[in-house]
Amino acid sequence: MEKTNRIENKLLNRVEITFRWQHIGMATPSRKEVMDLVRTLEPGSNPDCIVVKDCNTRFGQPLTTGTAFIYGDVESMSVEPEYIHKRHEQFWSAKAPEAEESSKGGDE
Repeated sequence: MEKTNRIENKLLNRVEITFRWQHIGMATPSRKEVMDLVRTLEPGSNPDCIVVKDCNTRFGQPLTTGTAFIYGDVESMSVEPEYIHKRHEQFWSAKAPEAEESSKGGDE
């Protein structure tokens, strides 16, 4: 995997990475595989704070490009839409969704 662009967005407390991955001789990578490789691009990042967006594989080519956001903490991830949280919750550890729910507040 190759990092083509890296931007530190201090306002949203995240690092925005644009990547390109040539997976010659392999199947199209899963979201989990992409998240694991993004984590290696940013050492020390929390796997529960990684969001992969715009992941596209070229038809007939072993090339996948995309964007990943690495947040500083779980609370900063509240700017992401709910469908993004649902899409990634299966890859996060059990503690991340609980912290996310507590930051939303209750309707009790």
